[in-house]
Amino acid sequence: MLLKDLLYKVAIRSVVGSTNVSVDAIMSDSRIATKNSVFIAVKGTEKDGHEFIDKAVDAGSSVMVCEQLPKKIKGDIIYVQVEDSALAVAIMSHNFYHQPSEKIKLIGITGTNGKTTIATLLYQLFSSLGYKCGLISTVENKIGEKVIAATHTTPDAIQLNELLNQMVEEKCSHVFMENSSHAIQQQRSAGLKFSGAIFSNITHDHLDYHKTFENYINVKKQFFDSLSSDAFAISNADDKRGVVMLQNSAAQKYFYSLKTVAAFKGKILENRIEGLQMLINDQDVHFRMIGEFNAYNLLAVYAAAICLGEDKQDVLKCLSLLKGAEGRFDYLISKKDKVIAIIDYAHTPDALLNVLSTINKLKHRNEAVITVMGCGGDRDKTKRPLMAAVACKESDRVILTSDNPRSEDPLQIIKDMEEGVKADAKKKCISIVDRREAIKVAVSIAKGGDIVLVAGKGHEKYQIIKGVKSHFDDKKVVKEMFEIFEK
Repeated sequence: MLLKDLLYKVAIRSVVGSTNVSVDAIMSDSRIATKNSVFIAVKGTEKDGHEFIDKAVDAGSSVMVCEQLPKKIKGDIIYVQVEDSALAVAIMSHNFYHQPSEKIKLIGITGTNGKTTIATLLYQLFSSLGYKCGLISTVENKIGEKVIAATHTTPDAIQLNELLNQMVEEKCSHVFMENSSHAIQQQRSAGLKFSGAIFSNITHDHLDYHKTFENYINVKKQFFDSLSSDAFAISNADDKRGVVMLQNSAAQKYFYSLKTVAAFKGKILENRIEGLQMLINDQDVHFRMIGEFNAYNLLAVYAAAICLGEDKQDVLKCLSLLKGAEGRFDYLISKKDKVIAIIDYAHTPDALLNVLSTINKLKHRNEAVITVMGCGGDRDKTKRPLMAAVACKESDRVILTSDNPRSEDPLQIIKDMEEGVKADAKKKCISIVDRREAIKVAVSIAKGGDIVLVAGKGHEKYQIIKGVKSHFDDKKVVKEMFEIFEK
């Protein structure tokens, strides 16, 4: 591709050399720079790409895109000074892969909780309606039925556009994509053409990165502000920020709700372990999914499908058969004692409250709720005592344990959580650093009909302790413990 075409729509301050030259690749990592490639120097949270311009040159890159020109200009290298390197990566990636988002119906989902479930349900729904679809999510990326491992909720701009291009080449008509707050702020999804966007909710999370809740809200809002007038924007009217999210958007606006008047109105008739019975715009439907939070997710999916022009009866029929995403209110029942174990990704105070509230509504008599939970290391520390407080308030027994400690001391993380345990709750709360042992103890003390919640990791199949990544699967461990205690 010619460099001048690659730079289409990029805000350029100056150019040293000619842009009428051909380039073979683009990258923002000097370690993978190749001959005749474009290296884009991006200022990251930990490292500044401008420090690696010389390494990219040594590796063969012929074009440097940067915010500040280096002091030493090499005569055989082309330098393009831009206003914003992160934005330039996104726009140039979109150009390099021939604007893939303009050839598909791309739907972005953002919010604190529910992104993965909504994206996965939409992928499953439209696949069952006969479309070939793409999925970009925390759990996995999919092109049709082909699974591609996910390393981030939203890939970086280059990987994202490459993935979208593969989906176009594989004849996908619809792509459903989680758009995280990190991705929005880091411009990973900038330059993409979204046919529609969905807001689920916003609660306490990622303040280690965004610093304040107001910053976090504003980042989410940027996504909707960037939509074009021919796109649709769907928001949760029952969330405090649901209306504000869309107030400056040029898109066609729609709301869904369980509590107020909205274009897409739902009402829960029954909420049992067997599923939800709901009214959706006066249509009575049974769903396999459980809980009020999933009622919201189903409403969001239904709204998006109708906005995409699908028949309401076909949509509800297909939705009623779907199970949702792995590790989201995923449950097992022991054969002998009928102990219910629920594995869920809940890793924010609000998500944990939603799951535990749903569990308490499912109880028939005096069954105990036993919660196993931890908090991730190198992440927002302020939510640790809040999550422990929620667990203690909504559970009969609580076991505080490790999640992914990463580089932090697991004992210190647990101490941070213990600060949220009030004096009157200390008798029902214990701390066990080893997660496997914590799950074992929870299952061992559970009696027939009791409910064990294992929260925080959901679909994840690993645990990171002192920087070492090891295999760990909550669901598999629960199955093992059921077998041990039922012999």
